[in-house]
Amino acid sequence: MGMLFKNELHEDFGSWPLAYIPYGGVDFGEIRAVAEAVGDGDDGAYYDAWVSAGDRLKGEAEAALGAGHKGSARELYLRASVFYATSYHPLYGAPVDPRLLAAFTRQKDVLERGFALSAPTIEPLAIPFGETPMPAYFIPAQGLEHEVRPLIIFNNGYDCTITDTYFACAVAASRRGYHSLVFDGPGQGGMLYEHNIPLRPDWDVVIRAVVDFAVDYPLVDAERIALSGWSLGGLLAPRGAAGEPRIAALIADPGTWSIADGFRRVIIQKFGVPAEAAADLGALDQRLIDMMDAFVRSNPVLNWKIVQRGFWTHGVDNLRAYLASAELFTMRGHAERIRCPTLITQAENDILATDAGLFFDTLACPKRMIRFTAAEGADGHCEMQNRSLANRRVLDWLDEQFGP
Repeated sequence: MGMLFKNELHEDFGSWPLAYIPYGGVDFGEIRAVAEAVGDGDDGAYYDAWVSAGDRLKGEAEAALGAGHKGSARELYLRASVFYATSYHPLYGAPVDPRLLAAFTRQKDVLERGFALSAPTIEPLAIPFGETPMPAYFIPAQGLEHEVRPLIIFNNGYDCTITDTYFACAVAASRRGYHSLVFDGPGQGGMLYEHNIPLRPDWDVVIRAVVDFAVDYPLVDAERIALSGWSLGGLLAPRGAAGEPRIAALIADPGTWSIADGFRRVIIQKFGVPAEAAADLGALDQRLIDMMDAFVRSNPVLNWKIVQRGFWTHGVDNLRAYLASAELFTMRGHAERIRCPTLITQAENDILATDAGLFFDTLACPKRMIRFTAAEGADGHCEMQNRSLANRRVLDWLDEQFGP
């Protein structure tokens, strides 16, 4: 398939919701229509096109509800949340863009309206966590809403939100008979956008708070709680499981060993830095840092990933501080502590999965590796072009761990 959007970053962001088609989040023609509306436009045009489509869907939802079509209204509200959620990624960065906050507010509003029309109603939750509770939702198993069931805690990554996790993960889990708990942790969604709380490497502290909440939640089988992380969650969730013995099964999609090691390889190969000199990225020579900074800022994709997203999410304002922070996000010294059965995924052409084999080999727990290929249409980050295949295989494995 050729590019839908004319801008590489817009293509990355705008094609992401293709994974939600099997789960009712969007249809292909809607994405194509947005892409045509953006045309040769800039980030503002991209934002406006997605928000306009979201506004239209919200209006249709309200009309459907007024006409007594509750099911259609629910679907339309939830779908509108995808459009708002997709609109603001190009606007990432500190200080937060007012347009991002406006779209995020609309996203939450329509998501909660859709959840309120669900049966049973899905209410917004607050997981106690220091001075700022983490927003969350409990998604019940389809047709088994009132039964005690196994739970999957879904852990987001760098820049996805609860809306994304709902459509990419929780709908499939619900259809399979699992309850789900989706949440925003530090550096994610509302915790970052509204409260400016950055990402933190000691994710076991985060997961401990989530599990404390989950085990006391009605309908949760406390002996069968799985933790599933996607995108950077493929590192965060394992860090959490390494320090939380109540996790009974772990999924890392993809198995992500380190944030810093990917940068380290580039520094060694592109800039000719000896391996020993690149052992601690936060201690690199300032002249090299300046060269890297100029290189990053000259590339729109790298500038977004590192300067706009990375600096903001890690709570830093310069490349040295970002690289020093990145060194802390590693499974080195932590993977060996995971004791529960663990599934590692590795998709062809996914940079974050480069060291999934190393991650897998280091694990001392019961483990399995599942690889996804381009021949299956499941290559690339998080298998987003064939998300239903990924969900099917992952949930099959979890069925085997937890039994009927």
